[in-house]
Amino acid sequence: MSEDTAGKADSGNGEKEAHQPGAIRFLTARRIIPLAIILCGITAFFGFGLHSYVTFDTLKENREWLLAQVAEHRILTVLIFIIIYAAVAGFSLPGATVVSITGGFLFGLWYGTAWNVIGATIGAVLLFIAARTIFGDVLYRKIGPWLEKIDSNFQENAFNYLLFLRLVPLFPFFVVNLVPAFVGVSLRTFVITTFIGIIPGGFVYTLFGAGLGAIFDRGDEFSASQAVTPEIVAGLVGLAVLSLLPAVVKIWRAKRAQP
Repeated sequence: MSEDTAGKADSGNGEKEAHQPGAIRFLTARRIIPLAIILCGITAFFGFGLHSYVTFDTLKENREWLLAQVAEHRILTVLIFIIIYAAVAGFSLPGATVVSITGGFLFGLWYGTAWNVIGATIGAVLLFIAARTIFGDVLYRKIGPWLEKIDSNFQENAFNYLLFLRLVPLFPFFVVNLVPAFVGVSLRTFVITTFIGIIPGGFVYTLFGAGLGAIFDRGDEFSASQAVTPEIVAGLVGLAVLSLLPAVVKIWRAKRAQP
């Protein structure tokens, strides 16, 4: 075998060896463990039929017992409620709206809003960290140039953009949790914008929940959609536009400064 041939063979083997670790790099404990936890949580939720309990009918049937537990074990019920909300948000399970309204029903407007926001923020942060751990650098390798362009634009005004996405009640909660993880948003920015951005919407659902007892007593028909009226949506969109205004002004000034 000539030196050139041997060199090519060695180069080919080197390329194979270089590609093999990259091909299996995804399968590491750091990635598998959070992914397995998420899949197990979702499977258990539906496998044990827990989704059938996250309904207003369940709340109505057990209202007296639930209110008694809150009165007798205030701190414990608050902790359990926050854990449940964090699990619903963290696993992206259906029923977040029902849980938010339940918070108002059990704890009243102000405390209910606080526990709702804390639980939702914890769950969102856990999902953000898990998504970034599992998929973050993989996406950068797969769609690098396109993602880097978005990343650079997003990073300059990440706070305002994220606050806008949180305030507008049109974007699914889990989507707004995942996208920042893929575009390099810092954990600090994500936590702050999530906590602030979900307060207005959380307040609306909690307010509806605080008056749910009267609806139960009257026997009226209701749905979660009644909590968000067109006027409320318009108000939330207005807040979202205001949150985006500093970013728009910054971009406008940058363009004006260009020769």
